[in-house]
Amino acid sequence: MNNDQFHTVRGYQLMEQSKRLLTPAMEDYLEMIYRYSLQEGYIRINKLAEQLNVKASSASRMAQRLGELSMLKYEKYGIITLTEKGKQIGKFLLTRHTIIENFLRTIGSGDNLYETELIEHNISLETLRNINLLNRFLEENPEIMDKFNEYRAIHSGNVDSFP
Repeated sequence: MNNDQFHTVRGYQLMEQSKRLLTPAMEDYLEMIYRYSLQEGYIRINKLAEQLNVKASSASRMAQRLGELSMLKYEKYGIITLTEKGKQIGKFLLTRHTIIENFLRTIGSGDNLYETELIEHNISLETLRNINLLNRFLEENPEIMDKFNEYRAIHSGNVDSFP
């Protein structure tokens, strides 16, 4: 057994949070602004609130906070546009989301969006890179994916196959 110290989930989250510039909520907002900006080049506060299922006042407060971090330009009741810094981080956040969602879809998980949201804020860059490599490997080697799907079909209802 190694000498790693164990912590509660919250303990690990607090350790990581001290290293982060953005909170998970900020990441969610920035990712959505970036996602929507790919289509329109901007987003309005009401549309952002609608997309994230929050009140416009909450979206407005978060936009102000992200503006203070130089991630976006926001005018009250106006449009939101990303700065170059915001675009770079937004692109990373959307890529991270897509990598995780594709992986969960590949392995046959149920509610991909829910699980992706839970995972994406708590994954290391190294693990994300490895999942991306695995996604690409499985895409380029469909025969391996076929074998996995056969295996899963045989063992998915078998209590003895868990964990």
